[in-house]
Amino acid sequence: MSRLPIPTAIQDAPAASRPLLEAVNQQLGVVPNLFRMVATSPAALEGYLGILGALDKGQLPAPTRERIALAVAEINGCSYCLSAHTFLGRNLAKLDDAEMTVNRSGGSNDPKADAAVRFAASVTNQHGHVSDDELHAVKVAGYNDAQVIEIVLHVALNTWTNYINSVADTDIDFPVVTARKVA
Repeated sequence: MSRLPIPTAIQDAPAASRPLLEAVNQQLGVVPNLFRMVATSPAALEGYLGILGALDKGQLPAPTRERIALAVAEINGCSYCLSAHTFLGRNLAKLDDAEMTVNRSGGSNDPKADAAVRFAASVTNQHGHVSDDELHAVKVAGYNDAQVIEIVLHVALNTWTNYINSVADTDIDFPVVTARKVA
């Protein structure tokens, strides 16, 4: 059972969060527990959705974003996020199980995506203190400065969802995938 309250329905959330949750429901057809739990703070929900919306307009393709989310969730030991991003990776980004297994280990079977996922894993493991060589490697693989910045923001946003789900022990409302290790 979640350690922080999860409103059971949109109408149970704070009034300022309700239109945001309605938008999530329109987009996804459901409002996952993470969004309803975060809705307890309308400011946090607005910030989270704002960053998600901005990154959706970014230069990184959806499959790469899901690969990064899987790597970060594994590193941070977040089973909620692993479950959610495995579902999204499979159903929206069309990643296969072999690819997602490699993603969870901090890599990719796709050479270009591999550089992004490896860089994201390094950013996560090293709390941003990557080496010149690591930064150079992602750029040599074809990522421009804007994309590097987006990779770092994806790491930060996914780390935040990993942390809030770990603090809350959010009830998993996706097919369950368990983290192999906890950082």
